[in-house]
Amino acid sequence: MKHKIVCLLTALVSAALILAACGGKTEAKTSTANASADAEFIIGNGAEPQSLDPAKIQGVPEHRINMALFEGLVTYDPKTGNAVPGVAKSWDISEDGMTYTFHLRDAEWSDGTPITAKTFVDSWLRTLAPETGSQYAFMINMVIKGAEDYNTGKADASAVAIKAVDDKTFEVQLTGPAPYATDVIAHYAFNAVPLHTIEKYGADWIKPSNFVGNGPFVLESWVPQEKVTVVPNVKYWNKENVHLSRITFLPIEESNTAFEKYKAGEIDWSTGIPVPRIDEVKLLPDYQVAPQLSTYYYIFNVKRGPLQDVRVRKALTMALDRQELVDKVTKAGQLPTRSIVPPMAGYTPGEGAGYDPEQAKKLLAEAGYPDGKGFPVLTVIYNTLEGHKLIAEYVQESWKRNLGVDIKIQNYEWKTFLDMRNQHEFDISRAGWVGDYQDPNTFLELFITGGGNNDGEYSNPKFDELIRKAATMKGGAERFQVLHDAETVFLTEDQGILPIYSYVSQNLIDTTKWAGWYTNPQNINPYIGLKKVK
Repeated sequence: MKHKIVCLLTALVSAALILAACGGKTEAKTSTANASADAEFIIGNGAEPQSLDPAKIQGVPEHRINMALFEGLVTYDPKTGNAVPGVAKSWDISEDGMTYTFHLRDAEWSDGTPITAKTFVDSWLRTLAPETGSQYAFMINMVIKGAEDYNTGKADASAVAIKAVDDKTFEVQLTGPAPYATDVIAHYAFNAVPLHTIEKYGADWIKPSNFVGNGPFVLESWVPQEKVTVVPNVKYWNKENVHLSRITFLPIEESNTAFEKYKAGEIDWSTGIPVPRIDEVKLLPDYQVAPQLSTYYYIFNVKRGPLQDVRVRKALTMALDRQELVDKVTKAGQLPTRSIVPPMAGYTPGEGAGYDPEQAKKLLAEAGYPDGKGFPVLTVIYNTLEGHKLIAEYVQESWKRNLGVDIKIQNYEWKTFLDMRNQHEFDISRAGWVGDYQDPNTFLELFITGGGNNDGEYSNPKFDELIRKAATMKGGAERFQVLHDAETVFLTEDQGILPIYSYVSQNLIDTTKWAGWYTNPQNINPYIGLKKVK
């Protein structure tokens, strides 16, 4: 979510003080030939970023900042969301689909240090190192041969099948002929990071005074709870297509505040759509809505109390009328779903339980809680946002009316919410997942036993086996059937989560003012080519 400026600097002295407080060093980084001086792009970004380190981040607000500061071997096409060349100018794929050879262009870090194939070897190994604790290491594990053994401490780094053939040639061996391999490598888990800077500054390398990146922009300032600003990177290989003079990211969690600032012209791009005002929002010509490859769901912590019983998980699922929820609460065209995988060409999702309050009561009684008697008070947590609150209130009322159970609902700011999820310190949690690439696997692999984003600690060896089998198969109907079978185990048999709806992307941006911004299935919007229309 983008936002304009929070605090206007009215004097050079005050500007200097702000940058000094942030440790900013920007004099050698602030301009490119094609960046218009008045083309600041302000984003209502939804939350304070948990980090700027690609190995430490895991949310959409962080992803938006990451796309400005870093670039991997491949990056995203703004129209389709699919992979296009980044630091790698081209690549070859072996006949069996198991080996990818990336050919690197001449690229540098923002301090002028060359980026080589060894840079990627060392960066991926850092993300995989157990001591790094990266939540997204599982993505590398799923596609790179030997990565999981190293990440889980079963082998040393030499087991990971990546190598620098020479300075400009990077070779990768896959676990199987994954048809989505190139697209998944666009994810920030596969970014290069400046090891020379990290070795010098340790955890402080992401401070503005120390920061080095390789994306289209570099970090100018980071004022916690106020803003992050980035300016053009003069060392970026594709700087001719960087047209913005600055991007300002504002951590506005309250969607109504973001909406008011957008209407006042203080934000250029906002995704903070206030649900209670959706009818008003829909009337604006700037409202951009489109189908999105993403799912809104509730996570059951399957190791907690009554949630360990599949009958309880199914009862809670059957007691929720998802059609009514999208019709009366969210009201933006979301599609109620019983699946974790959203609609996708060629794939038939597995499905969990549907709305059936009478059967829900029977299952809850069988589990030992007739009419909800004796059922402990559980808490649903969500990150601060009015829309999440309204959904939680609807769920709370539905479970009380249909099952006789009481639950509490509790909001937390973004970083605390993520920490609770990562540490499994919750009963039930709101969640949303945007596909990192256009394949069912990007949703299903979340729930592999021990996976970095498997916050509810779901585990079923049969599910794991099917997901791993699909990773060794070529694309096609047979592979999709294996993934369907895995989703059926996860939802039809186990009801591992409560799917609620398939998203639509909702953005506010004036595309007559900002050219080069497009809707796409993943709602990923790179900044290359984005320009202010005169």
